[in-house]
Amino acid sequence: MELVHFQNYWWCLISVLGGLLVFLLFVQGGQSMLLTAGSDARKELIVNSMGRKWELTFTTLVVFGGAFFASFPLFYSTSFGGAYWLWILILFSFIVQAVSYEYRGKQGNVYGTKTYDTFLFINGCVGCILLGVAVSMFFFGAEFTVTRGNLLDTHSPVISKWSHSHGFEAIFNWKNLVLGVAVLFLARMQSCLYMMNNIDDEDFFNTLKNKALVNGGIFVVFFLWFLTMLCTTTGYDATTNNDLTVTATEEPYKYFHNFTHMWWSGMTLVIGVILVLFGLIKSIFSKHFTKGIWFTGVGTFLVVVALFWAAGYGNTAFYPSLIDPSSSLTIRNASSSEFTLIAMSYVSIVIPFVLGYIAYVWWSMDKKKLTSEELENTTHKY
Repeated sequence: MELVHFQNYWWCLISVLGGLLVFLLFVQGGQSMLLTAGSDARKELIVNSMGRKWELTFTTLVVFGGAFFASFPLFYSTSFGGAYWLWILILFSFIVQAVSYEYRGKQGNVYGTKTYDTFLFINGCVGCILLGVAVSMFFFGAEFTVTRGNLLDTHSPVISKWSHSHGFEAIFNWKNLVLGVAVLFLARMQSCLYMMNNIDDEDFFNTLKNKALVNGGIFVVFFLWFLTMLCTTTGYDATTNNDLTVTATEEPYKYFHNFTHMWWSGMTLVIGVILVLFGLIKSIFSKHFTKGIWFTGVGTFLVVVALFWAAGYGNTAFYPSLIDPSSSLTIRNASSSEFTLIAMSYVSIVIPFVLGYIAYVWWSMDKKKLTSEELENTTHKY
């Protein structure tokens, strides 16, 4: 196998991790409903239902960032090091989430339960929107330049340079916010479907069904808006030269062409969309359907994977530069060395076993539905 094969392999793994992360954001979606949950009993049900899975989302985010650092370090240094205000806000929101789940239910906590519920709400909203903004930059670009020769500058060996706002401009770019809002309402919709499957409370079930309809409808509108923009936008057809410089040529409808030319990517996108819509519609219009989360979850995973494939494959710049197109990042010029990718590929063999363990733990925790009576009679709660 040549270097190009390992680059393709690791971009596929990054896509898989991205799909898992977006699916697991249903935890954040549930947290974003805390301040409008109504009774304290409902809040306890939401917090403890989400609390059983929050560590999976947190861990997947860390693994996603670590995999990017190891396999495509130039992206890591460019985005995480340049747009640091965006990433600091994301990481801070996840830090307060961890603190909240740790101390919310402790007797004598200094700040009170309402404070920690507010922290969880902030993580639910900010985390989803800003992660959507970060992913949207893969398609609509960012304000940075890359000069590899700077590595030899003893006074300022900085390869990537960002605009003066260092990520704030991406947060307030309306195109990025469209995907950010779509991710938020997708997470809220999926949290409803998950709790319909996870909680045994008939009145709450009907409430969740109505919330799934509202949040799912908003998600569909914003996602179709994003998909329309994506398929009609002008992208970069990027050729990586032997010296790792990029020759970028504007191509109208670039991502639409990627979905049609790489039929497997387009087909994955279509199947994912169908599964999400089926899971949502079946859950809303059936009398008591509790399996919707598995259809929308698999569908979400497939849609995100297809989007990552369209961003990275097909001679596409997966991180376009709005200032200097030749500075755009591709999976060819942003990857680690062949030795590093090969070494990590051996480690990646354990991933299916880890996923199997996660699936077993998930099944063990969810084989018995959560009830208010259970929370009243246990000390093991959040």
